[in-house]
Formats: sequence, structure tokens, C-alpha cells
Amino acid sequence: MKTTLIKDILGLPAEGQTVELSGWVRTKRESKNILFLAVNDGSCMASIQLTFDRALPGGGETEESLTGVLTGAAVRARGRLVPSPAQGQAVEVALQGIDVLGEAPQDYPLQKKNHSLEFLREVAHLRARTNTFGAVARVRSQMAFGIHSFFQSQGFQYFSAPIITASDCEGAGEMFQVTTLDLEKIRGKADYGADFFGKRAFLTVSGQLAGETYATALSRIYTFGPTFRAENSNTTRHIAEFWMIEPEMAFYDLEDNSGLAESLIKYLLNWALEKCGDDMKFFDERIKPGNMETLSRVAASGFERVTYTDAVKELEKHSGVFEFKPFWGCDLQ
Repeated sequence: MKTTLIKDILGLPAEGQTVELSGWVRTKRESKNILFLAVNDGSCMASIQLTFDRALPGGGETEESLTGVLTGAAVRARGRLVPSPAQGQAVEVALQGIDVLGEAPQDYPLQKKNHSLEFLREVAHLRARTNTFGAVARVRSQMAFGIHSFFQSQGFQYFSAPIITASDCEGAGEMFQVTTLDLEKIRGKADYGADFFGKRAFLTVSGQLAGETYATALSRIYTFGPTFRAENSNTTRHIAEFWMIEPEMAFYDLEDNSGLAESLIKYLLNWALEKCGDDMKFFDERIKPGNMETLSRVAASGFERVTYTDAVKELEKHSGVFEFKPFWGCDLQ
């Protein structure tokens, strides 16, 4: 039988049909005659409950298999999909058989309790199984899909800009160098003529320049890929590697640019709220209360346009808060 994702099983009517699923055990508990397993496969926020009734005849083999099932174990289970009497879940699986595909130790670190982000750094190989990291991964996946969906619907062509380049793209940031030279053997000045490209090469800080050349042939293109910045800045807003969207359009004016940016933001906010409802609700309840209301309000609002001159005037009204330096690359402190 083909394994079905838990997100799909949870949407099925409970008619006693046999289903097969695979996943990792979140919790295991027992009552007098019933054993309960909560299993999650990462396809959605929710786990599905598996139940085993010891009083039913012919269940000895299944019960024996369950003795080795601990929190964290990887399992494949088969059973009947039935209505669930428990609150918060419409269906559950009455176990008919279970196979342990990967055992977990008694001291498996992700138990049924809250874990700090600092602790999860110590078990980075497991943290994707937590609600927080699982939700982030699913939302990121959907947002990447949404980005492509938006630009394709607007007549844009997807362009993959080079990741290794000799261009610093207008000095967009400090660059990570890429070389095949054995740096430990170099004495004095490096001979880049002997390097792979015959010159110095770097990880890209931006695909803009490459994208612009294609925009002058295809009219509308967008890049969406990894970029790298080597600034040694240990702030919460600095990362060395990130994915960046760079649309480039021929025959657009400033108003066109502003309209595209507004449309993209609203499209992606609505995409997240519609496609990632359970994960966004989790963030709203556990990470940042009120976030869904804020995003919904932004998605439904009109974006105001302000000229550079008017923006400067607004900043000057708050001269005690901002120190304005009116030149390119100004700092707002």
C-alpha cells in the first residue's frame, strides 16, 4: 500500500478504510487498555493519533511491535481511519500493524515540553522536527512558490544569475572569494593566472548586472537565488547568505516600479495567510501575537507614495530623533 501524507489523511472522511502512513513519534502514552501514539511526518503542523486496543483479539503481534516504539522513533503504520472521540481531531487511526524503521533512545532530546532556541542549537540535526522550525520551513517553501507564481502571472521570465562571478555589482557588499589555489602553499602574492578562472572570483553579492542584460532582451525578468555578503557584522539584521529577489524591467517608470513592489508584497502576504493558515496561526499564538492581524491589514491597505523631498521634510521634523545626512549612502541614527 502506498504511504499517504498525514496532511492528506486528516482531510479524508473516516469510513473505516485502511491507510498507511510514515512519520516520527511525537508522544506515547497508555491507559488501562488503550495505547496512544501521536505521529507527525512534517507535511503539516498537526500530528495524527494512532490507537491500539489491547482488548481486541489478534493484536499480539502489533502490541509486541509497540514495545520498541519510543518518542522520536521513525515508524510505518497501517490501520483503519475512524472518527475520533477526542477533542481537536476529527479522525484517528486504529492500528493494525506498525514497523519501527528507526529506533530512538530513552534520552531522545525532543520530549513533550518547550525547548528554548538556544537548546535547539545544540541538537541542530533534530530541530527541524519541532513545531517552530517545521512551520518556518513550510512557510519558506510556500513563499518561494508564491514568488514564482506572482512574477510568472505578471509576464516575467525567471533568470538564474551566476553564483560565482568576478563582478562586485557596483560595490554592493564585501565578497567571499572563491579559489582553487592551495592557500597554505602560497608565499607572497598569489598568481591568479593559475587559478581556475585565470582571475580572482567571488560568490555573488547580487544578480542585478547580469539580470539587466536579459531585461534588455526579454523585457521583464526576475532573479531569485542565493547571494552572499562578507561584512563582519554580528547584528540580528546581518546574514552572510540569503536569497534575494531582483526584478529587472525594461520600459518601466518609477510609478510602474512602485506598483509592482506593492502588488508583490500584498500578493505574498495573502499567499502566506491562505496557504499556510495553521503555521501562521502557530506563529500568531506562540511567537508574535497579533501578527496575522497586522499582515491582513497591510495586505488590505493602500500604499502611500512620498517623494524624496517630502521624506526629507518629514525626517527634519524629528531632528531630535534622527540625524539626517543628505548624501548617497546616508546613515539614519
